[in-house]
Amino acid sequence: MYHHSASVVRQGTGSAAGLLEPSAPASDAMQFQRCTWCGTAMYHRLLCPVCQGSDLRTERSEGVGIVRHSSVVHRNTPAARNVSMIEMAEGFVVRGRVMGPLIGIHSGDRVRLSAAKDPVRGEPVFQLVDEPYRAWS
Repeated sequence: MYHHSASVVRQGTGSAAGLLEPSAPASDAMQFQRCTWCGTAMYHRLLCPVCQGSDLRTERSEGVGIVRHSSVVHRNTPAARNVSMIEMAEGFVVRGRVMGPLIGIHSGDRVRLSAAKDPVRGEPVFQLVDEPYRAWS
């Protein structure tokens, strides 16, 4: 059983420890971790998925990415919503929601991080950078 001692020096949070800071000010920036050993970028991990290293540093994402997969979900919500896998420019993949018409979100669409948060799951929300193609407008 582990008992915390006040005399033990605790490792601080932040960029040196690789931990995401929950008390960070709310902004439209997304933070991710990068392994200091192999350089792999990841989102909310304790260990690197490539080399299993625990020495991770926190970095700030530019907030732009590409939709890799998008699905429409009808369960546990009053209305249909989309769930998308977004590959960010830094190289990590994050699950989130893309604002826009459900039928207009496709793989390969460019997205940007929005300031809004998903009220149901707390996941990041993205908006389309380019307007969806409108055939008859």
